[in-house]
Amino acid sequence: MSPTFIVLIVAAVVVFWVIIAYNNFVKFIQRTKEAWADIDVQLKRRYDLIPNLIETVKGYASHERETFDAVTSARAEATKVHVDPSMITPENLAAMAGAEAGLGQALGKLLAVAEAYPDLKANTNFLELQRELSDTENKIQAARRFYNGNVRDLKIALQSFPSNMVGKMFSFKEEPYFELGDDAAAREPVAVSFK
Repeated sequence: MSPTFIVLIVAAVVVFWVIIAYNNFVKFIQRTKEAWADIDVQLKRRYDLIPNLIETVKGYASHERETFDAVTSARAEATKVHVDPSMITPENLAAMAGAEAGLGQALGKLLAVAEAYPDLKANTNFLELQRELSDTENKIQAARRFYNGNVRDLKIALQSFPSNMVGKMFSFKEEPYFELGDDAAAREPVAVSFK
């Protein structure tokens, strides 16, 4: 074998490896965007369920106005903070996590208020809405885990040798994890008192 032939084979192997590494980065980024879109879909579903839940509870607990206003306000705030997959930054995710945590707290209070009304707890519409909301919350958690798993895979590829060289060569960037945030209130259970 001539040295030129050996150099050509080595060059072909390197080029082939770069192509594979590049395609893996594209795959990781697309999976991350897909995972983000799944979160977005589930959040939209949650936002759509909330007004129906509020209206159902209102019929039984009309004097709980402060709770209804808090949920409505938190929902409005959360729907304002939309993060497009191409605009995912740690700051945008922190804002979204904060708004979602506020909505979660308000929803928890609304559901706790419902516990004080036995007729409401037996209402078929309320039970169905509560089941759908619970199902949606579980899907949101699963979508967040899926997103974070894809972000993890992208970060590993960008930090591992030798794929990190291809990542730098083509300017692939890490995506931030979707975390609950530093808001201590979001980590605490909902406090409800019936006066």
